[in-house]
Amino acid sequence: MPASASMKHLTSIELGRIRRAVRVARLMDTAVRLPVIGVRIGADSILGLIPAVGDIAGSLIGLFIIDEARRLGVPTRKLAHMAVNLGIDAAGGTVPLLGDLFDVYFKSHRRNVGIILDHFGISEDELNRHI
Repeated sequence: MPASASMKHLTSIELGRIRRAVRVARLMDTAVRLPVIGVRIGADSILGLIPAVGDIAGSLIGLFIIDEARRLGVPTRKLAHMAVNLGIDAAGGTVPLLGDLFDVYFKSHRRNVGIILDHFGISEDELNRHI
């Protein structure tokens, strides 16, 4: 299947940045499927169990994804939307116990990678197929 027109205009460095952001988001939000209930969790959910430090660490990693988007030339409006997603995740994560459940379902890193992929008009599957 041919690559989309958007993918043809991306350099190998840009594709590498997008792939890196996708891998980080997957690790942080959906790395492991919980047996029986089938919900996917990642390092962000586990880090969130560590009071204060865990939420800060998750937010710092989220800032990495936003910085990659900035380096890729994603418009300021979309970067602001990504920052709001990260802020909601950080604020929600500070609530004891409920914040940990919130982290499992909100998945700000995956949302933010979705904004990057949408901006370039590519899907994650298409990104993985293009070598």
